[in-house]
Parts: sequence; structure tokens; C-alpha cells
Amino acid sequence: MPVIKESDIFEGETALKKWSQSARELAHTAHSMDDLLTIYPKLSRREMAMAVRYSLYMLQLRAPGPGVEVRVAPFAAVKVLEGPKSDPHNLTPPDVIELEPDVWLRLVCGITNWSQEKDAGHISAMGIRDDLSSLLPLPIG
Repeated sequence: MPVIKESDIFEGETALKKWSQSARELAHTAHSMDDLLTIYPKLSRREMAMAVRYSLYMLQLRAPGPGVEVRVAPFAAVKVLEGPKSDPHNLTPPDVIELEPDVWLRLVCGITNWSQEKDAGHISAMGIRDDLSSLLPLPIG
């Protein structure tokens, strides 16, 4: 099942741009790293879901493969990067990364970076490919 319906791609792109613009405005008023690590523009639940799903879709296009599962609960999960596939008995790949929606979108939009969020304890990652810093931020048109 795709992470986003083809008919929802434009809505997702629009939602991500809206989140990014709001986050950048908030980032300009940030006085510390702690301020940046708490940026979370408020969108409707549907807009948040579409922004997350669209950004995960873009990640899949950038790094296709079955090796790492990226979970952004409660909205979506995708498998990316080459590597061992999931065990046929439990369907979970050997590498799993879990993030909250606000953390994921800050990374996607370049508000914060992987090491900042990881050091703050905002990323749960296990496996040898537990770092997506080379893929983020994503280009936002």
C-alpha cells in the first residue's frame, strides 16, 4: 500500500510547504537550540498527516529499498534504503527508525539536523543504518 494516494500528493505537498513556512518563521524568533527543538507549527490533523505522508513519499523516491523502516506515528511508515529485507515471519526490517511528526518535519525542512534531534532523545533508532542525515533535509519546492 502506498504511503500517500496519488490523488493526495498535491494536498500533501501544500501541507508540507505550509508547515515549513510556519516553522521557518518560528525559527527566526528562536533564541536557543532548545527553542528550535520545540518548534511545532499547529496544522489540522489532516494537514499534518498529509505533510508527513508526502514527505515520506519523497524520502522513498530519494532512497528506495526495503532495508530501513521509518515510522512517523500515527500517520505513516515506509521502507527505504537498500539492505536486507524484513524477516518473512515478522515483516520488520533489521533497521527501524521511529520519530514523532514534529521531529520528522523539523528534519525534513532543515529546521534541525539528525544529530541535534538524536542528542535530544527525539529519535528512536536501532540497527546499523540508523542515521538518515545524508538524506535530510528534503527539497521542498
